[in-house]
Amino acid sequence: MNPLLRFSDVSFGYDRLDVIRSASFDLPAGSCTALIGPNGAGKTTFLRLAAGTLHCRSGSVILNDVPLQRLALRKVARTVALVPQQLDVPFQFTVREVVEQGRTPYLGFLRGPMSEDRMAVDRALDLADVTGLQQRIFNELSGGERQRVKIALGLAQEPKLLLLDEPTQNLDIGRQVELIDLLHFLRSEGITIFASIHDLQLVEGNFSSVLLLSPEMPLMNGTPAEILKPSILEKAFNCPPRRHPLLIDRIQQHTKRAG
Repeated sequence: MNPLLRFSDVSFGYDRLDVIRSASFDLPAGSCTALIGPNGAGKTTFLRLAAGTLHCRSGSVILNDVPLQRLALRKVARTVALVPQQLDVPFQFTVREVVEQGRTPYLGFLRGPMSEDRMAVDRALDLADVTGLQQRIFNELSGGERQRVKIALGLAQEPKLLLLDEPTQNLDIGRQVELIDLLHFLRSEGITIFASIHDLQLVEGNFSSVLLLSPEMPLMNGTPAEILKPSILEKAFNCPPRRHPLLIDRIQQHTKRAG
């Protein structure tokens, strides 16, 4: 069975600076994959390449057996939704008005919103637990509330592939748990999840696979047990694990299993 998304020897850079070098990996339909790596490694760039908002310098990004460069962005957006770290809303839009923008790929020049669009927006608001905020002004919300609205915006596209750039950013522990539960539910609904994650403790037990992106080493792909090893993380993050709070727990778990 062919993957939903495939990176085939993909390279990308800004000016003369290479960010992604010869990256190849498959993202199976129905998977839940965490993208990890140090800041500046290119995780956001990787997600934007997957969404088709950036085009690779060489190689191919393939969605359902078709290279993204052959597809119009509107068509890609009916399958892939990218939830960014930052969402700039220049006007005083309500939450509902922001989430309604997720229906744009389905609207034509002579076709305004229909009942199915309103139903999709209602469901997205409900899933992200922001129905009660729908008449609030987006720019007046807290960071955590904005994060949930951005996820609702992505869900309104009714995607098959949901890309999330640091989705737990600005969320307290309780909201992080709710977000992880939502990802489990979306996966059960047939949505493939690909999310950049900063907190490594959220990866094991919640993601079926891990993609490690680091300038210190080649792209690595495997299960959490295969990738989240102290020896690998130390090299990838260029930091002794016993001195890095994100890696201390991995050291302790690895030691217990070895004993």
